[in-house]
Amino acid sequence: MSPRLPALLSALALCLSFIAAPAAAQPRKDQVVLAMTLEPPGLDPTAGAASAIAEVVLYNIFETLTKIHSDGSITPLLAESWTVGPDNRSYSFKLRKGIKFQNGEPFDAAAVKFAFERAASKDSVNKDKAVFANIERIDTPDPHTVTLTLKNPNPDLLFQLGQATAIIVEPKSVATNNTQPVGTGPYRLDSWNRGASITLQRWDGYRNAANVKMRRATIRFINDPAAQMAALLSGDVDAFPRVAAARSLEQFRRDKRFQILIGGSRAKTILAINNKRKPLDDVRVRQAIAAAIDRKAVIEGAADGFGTPIGSYYTPGAPGYIDLTGTNAYDVARARALLHQAGVALPLELTMKLPPTPYARQGGEVIAAMLDKVGIRAKIENVEWAQWLSGVYKDKAYDLTVIAHVEPLDFGNFARPNYYWGYESPKFNALWAQVQATPKQEERNKLMGELQRLVADDAVAAYLYQPTWITVANARLKGLWKEVPLFANDIGALSWQ
Repeated sequence: MSPRLPALLSALALCLSFIAAPAAAQPRKDQVVLAMTLEPPGLDPTAGAASAIAEVVLYNIFETLTKIHSDGSITPLLAESWTVGPDNRSYSFKLRKGIKFQNGEPFDAAAVKFAFERAASKDSVNKDKAVFANIERIDTPDPHTVTLTLKNPNPDLLFQLGQATAIIVEPKSVATNNTQPVGTGPYRLDSWNRGASITLQRWDGYRNAANVKMRRATIRFINDPAAQMAALLSGDVDAFPRVAAARSLEQFRRDKRFQILIGGSRAKTILAINNKRKPLDDVRVRQAIAAAIDRKAVIEGAADGFGTPIGSYYTPGAPGYIDLTGTNAYDVARARALLHQAGVALPLELTMKLPPTPYARQGGEVIAAMLDKVGIRAKIENVEWAQWLSGVYKDKAYDLTVIAHVEPLDFGNFARPNYYWGYESPKFNALWAQVQATPKQEERNKLMGELQRLVADDAVAAYLYQPTWITVANARLKGLWKEVPLFANDIGALSWQ
């Protein structure tokens, strides 16, 4: 044996011990980095319309009586059980006992009553205010029982009570929930680096804290598609739900580090039209705009083919859906004729304000080119998300805009007074009131068909497509949603394999 061999073998053994030791001693990974396209304007979903708020806080910081899952099923959350009256007008909830808010205050029937009465109050800005205004009476016979008696039957209530607008808030915290949220959920706000990220920390006072695998979660905000791809490929981001990755899917499919989840939604991507502005207040002009748009080409340009054309504000698979893609179908000659009938002098100059989401920016360019072919010159103005929320949604300072409405049960927006698209229709309001007063699903579905036809004929907007959402994530990350019945990132359900 060479005199140097024992020394070499000893050195090799020592090196192997250094390599193996960290692997044996390495703690289980308990942190995750997610990414979102848009940053929320605040953290109180009862105070703002942006779906990005729920993506951060729903089921993480704030909780609801019921919980909605990826497959659309509904299970108990803060309520442990419930009973529903045969007429869908009475709902009685048994609440979980021993739960506290993150500021130490008790969760009980009084908190539920406060939250729902606040959501229905005169000064409420809750975007689902109508759901809570339909509650005629709230009874709390004991600290762990809440009974809701409704004015009109609502078979969708259990789903609606699992949405972010139905969070149970702690009365003493409501004034500061937008920046310092206090809930009953498994996470607390650790920090908010405006313009960059939000970090959540596991709350050890949570009732099931031992079952929450992620101790810390960072949510980064990245709206540029190229930057989204770079963050995933570099490993800086572990998961990007609803990412703009359609053009890069093959690259991710070939890379074993990643998993790809492609799922459906109840979202509606539309070209919203300001019905209050001339000449857009003329239904013929709105119909012309809709007829000038080739939906399939928009889907290719905005979503790289990941979407289904829609002809009204409703998606395939929803109860009572009817196919209205033939209404205001792509027809350049008809679009020109409608503009002529309306007496519009061409070219018609309009503005199109686009939020920073890739589908809006890309889709807006495609739509503007189509409108130009019929004599409508849509001047594109790219705005940041906060500007869109204030200028378009709040102040209605726009002609056209591209936006996805992601809530599944928001058809009542057409009956909302002073809503951002400015539609007012006594006929719609009467039909919508009929839907609310009808308990039988078959009859409700028939009425929903009439409503779909009405808003399609009135061309309140140009209805474009139902998006298909893509999630790209680390292959070892478990618990992510595939289907997207509503926007939420259930971080407490995540774990590393």
